[in-house]
Parts: sequence; structure tokens; C-alpha cells
Amino acid sequence: MEFPIQAPHEYIELNKLLKVLGLTETGGEANQCILDGMVLVNGEVELQKRKKLRPGDRVEFDGEKVLIV
Repeated sequence: MEFPIQAPHEYIELNKLLKVLGLTETGGEANQCILDGMVLVNGEVELQKRKKLRPGDRVEFDGEKVLIV
């Protein structure tokens, strides 16, 4: 199931998104999961910790799907 989240500004950074949603416990854990190739953005493995996510982007991590609106 995919759930929408609204970016707080023009964009939200990938590592912050994982932490804010509680998908990781810390920012450091979020960074490591990204570097380990565990996060998909728009169907592709994303290795940029501070990737700017904008409306329409889809993130998949640990069985969760998030749509940025």
C-alpha cells in the first residue's frame, strides 16, 4: 500500500523523509540504508542521502511505499 506525504517545502531530502516517517530510528541509520542500496526512488536504487524529493516522486523502503505530494 502506498501512502502520500506532503513535502514541507518545495522538497524534502530522502534521509530526512525516512527519519520523519519513522522508517528509520535515526538520521545515521537512514543514511546507511541509503548507502547500502536499500531505498528506491521512482523504481531505481538511490544512493544520494540528500536526494531532493519533489511532488510525484515515489519512495520504496522496507516494504513501505511513499508518494510525495
